[in-house]
Amino acid sequence: MTQNLAVVGAQWGDEGKGKVVDILSQRFDCVARYQGGHNAGHTINVGNRRHVLHLIPSGIFQPRVKCVIGSGVVLDPLALIEETDAIERAMSIPVEGRLFVSNRCHLILPYHRVLEAAIEKQLGERRIGTTSRGIGPAYEDKMGRRGLRVCDLMDPQTLADKIRALVAEKNRTLEALKYPQIIDPEPLVDSYTQYGERIRSLVIDTSAYLNDLIRSGKSILFEGAQGTLLDVDHGTFPFVTSSSAAAGGVSTGLGISPKHVHSVLGVSKAYTTRVGAGPFPTECTGAEGEQIRDRGNEFGSTPGRPRRCGWFDGPAARYATMVNALDSIVVTKIDVLDTFSQVPFCVDYKYKGTALQHFPADAATLASVEPVYKILGGWQTSLAGVKEWSNLPPAAQDYLKFLSDYLGVAISMVSTGPGRDETIHLENG
Repeated sequence: MTQNLAVVGAQWGDEGKGKVVDILSQRFDCVARYQGGHNAGHTINVGNRRHVLHLIPSGIFQPRVKCVIGSGVVLDPLALIEETDAIERAMSIPVEGRLFVSNRCHLILPYHRVLEAAIEKQLGERRIGTTSRGIGPAYEDKMGRRGLRVCDLMDPQTLADKIRALVAEKNRTLEALKYPQIIDPEPLVDSYTQYGERIRSLVIDTSAYLNDLIRSGKSILFEGAQGTLLDVDHGTFPFVTSSSAAAGGVSTGLGISPKHVHSVLGVSKAYTTRVGAGPFPTECTGAEGEQIRDRGNEFGSTPGRPRRCGWFDGPAARYATMVNALDSIVVTKIDVLDTFSQVPFCVDYKYKGTALQHFPADAATLASVEPVYKILGGWQTSLAGVKEWSNLPPAAQDYLKFLSDYLGVAISMVSTGPGRDETIHLENG
């Protein structure tokens, strides 16, 4: 039987899923993105070129692979147009006929970005630390059953009527927030009508398309954005994204049955990073954190913010392993730890002196835990570009074995650099 695979982040996002999906996608007929928006930034190195994808699935660089943006994604049509144009210019890869967008995707409009910025400003020190791309407000409109969808772009009169009504509502909200300017709906009507014409050839019923592929025996790789610890239900609420980033989001975000997800692959760095506000038990705020950030180039591809860095958070990764029922894991950026003589690995949390049995639901509790570390030996040898397990120094092998044993899942790949070929492929998983 053809096997379909979900690839999910096992941390707070930025784990290296883009490279993993790019490598694996050559084995699949289709790559389907199931949630998030253009707040995601998947970095892929093809030859000597570095590409950052925000919306388009990472399989787009494999010429025979079809790519789907599912209904669980919130879509900024201008961002999609700019991304498709950039890919076609840079790679001479045609997008039409290979990329399909769900007619049920909800749309991001400029007022979503304005609202997000106004609300974040009002929250002050309690702000979430969003990417300010309108993702959260777009999902709010979706759940409030008032959002615009891609199918609305296909009917200019319906689109115009809905935009005018929604802008009137948003202006009332902005007035209550004491925002200094109101939004004029007419430029939005004009621009979104044009966007609809630009993407019309990409728009289909992707649920029907994917189910047809499954019935015909084709294989699908389901690509997640962000990470499990940012999942709106299972992450470190309220410091989360607004969508279902864990494997459970595949079914609802693509319109397929859960039984069609045959295995789940988690992606995790050999250490831990986080962007924006929220609890981070293993964060290194001193020189060690700076060393990890500099060596790992830990600055977000969207929108370039420095990431907070720390040691591997075992309890958090174990929780992600449980939530997703991971079958195997990919460990990325092991080479970033090359210069450390010792590598702490968090094996437990203590809260008020007592070991916690479960990953805490409450952000305040998580912010107050004391991480318990096992100190593992460093290797202080460059792992950059290593392609064989046998070429790893014993201390690096021991670190990876400890991580695998701790999580209870096999490691299927180890990434030792940004390039496709800078990867150790293992038979596990």
